[in-house]
Amino acid sequence: MKGSTVFFADIRAKCREDNRRSKVRRLLSALDLGSIVKEGDLTAVKVHFGEMGNDAFVNPIYVGEVSDMVREAGGRPFITDSNTLYSGSRHVAVDHLETAVRNGFAYPVVRAPLLIADGLKGRDHRDVRIDGKHFSRVRISSAIVDADSLVVVSHFKGHETAGFGGAIKNLAMGCAPPLGKMDQHSTRPKVNKVRCVGCGECASVCPVGAISIVEGISTIDKSCVGCNECMTVCPEDAIGVNWDVEIPIFTERMVEYASGAVQGKEKRTAYINFLTDISPHCDCFPWSDSPIVNDIGILASRDPVAIDKACWDLINEQAGLENSLLKSGMKKGQDKIRGLWVGTRPDLQISHAEKLSLGSSSYELKRI
Repeated sequence: MKGSTVFFADIRAKCREDNRRSKVRRLLSALDLGSIVKEGDLTAVKVHFGEMGNDAFVNPIYVGEVSDMVREAGGRPFITDSNTLYSGSRHVAVDHLETAVRNGFAYPVVRAPLLIADGLKGRDHRDVRIDGKHFSRVRISSAIVDADSLVVVSHFKGHETAGFGGAIKNLAMGCAPPLGKMDQHSTRPKVNKVRCVGCGECASVCPVGAISIVEGISTIDKSCVGCNECMTVCPEDAIGVNWDVEIPIFTERMVEYASGAVQGKEKRTAYINFLTDISPHCDCFPWSDSPIVNDIGILASRDPVAIDKACWDLINEQAGLENSLLKSGMKKGQDKIRGLWVGTRPDLQISHAEKLSLGSSSYELKRI
């Protein structure tokens, strides 16, 4: 059984016709984008605009090529993302759009309007019914639901709770409003009182004021929404989660949201993943750490599960880079994702998605 087709263009280039813009066009042509995007479609090009200070997100010049191809297929593209649960430079639409433009997503570059999918304050969403293990309905940003077709442009990288972030996570977190992100974030951080120095960095970024400093130690109360922003800023690595209990639930919930994001558009969605600047953290971080492996290439598919599994496999085929966050898995063939984030369950992203018929882990890699 061949499984789903995943098209792959490696990172090497030998002539002008082989540059990365050309590869994006060849990949989408191989997918037969014209059979996905119909004449007159309002087509959401789902990207991650990158947090202010991050520079590992997909380069806007490639998003411009996607927009052009959508328009050539007869669609009307708009570039979109949803507001964040955590406080930062993308928490409300005004700041989010400001960040997008400063990060290069300006009209002359991306050649399509920018639209924040869940509105000014992240309150514009629709309930979508699904048949999941954890959810019977999920909250999806209105512009995603209302779009006629969808092109999901993802930067494949590591993620401290999901293991990796690719097409599935881009659908799940990226197409959900803050309340939907809260639904998915079952993880609740805990403080290591030995390591904590009471600096207050965690309290300063908590979006709901759930953290206070009590007798020189951070204390997290029950109002915590589980965004885990405190974990990302703690200089002493004193905040963590119960990996064995929390992570499987989080991963399954995330996958179920991904299935809701494409509800009714399963055959009207294209996926393109970039295996470049393969950083250990999500692009939500206001910095970008050193890549864990060398740049590999760009992939495209109609199957979000197959494309993510192919990316994971391609990363594992590489030798790990010495000057990176990798703790293990440095040799070719060893698992780089678990070499970064030991307690995560990236395998569960794939297996639970298959159970929900979101896609297949079986794939045929076709080089173009």
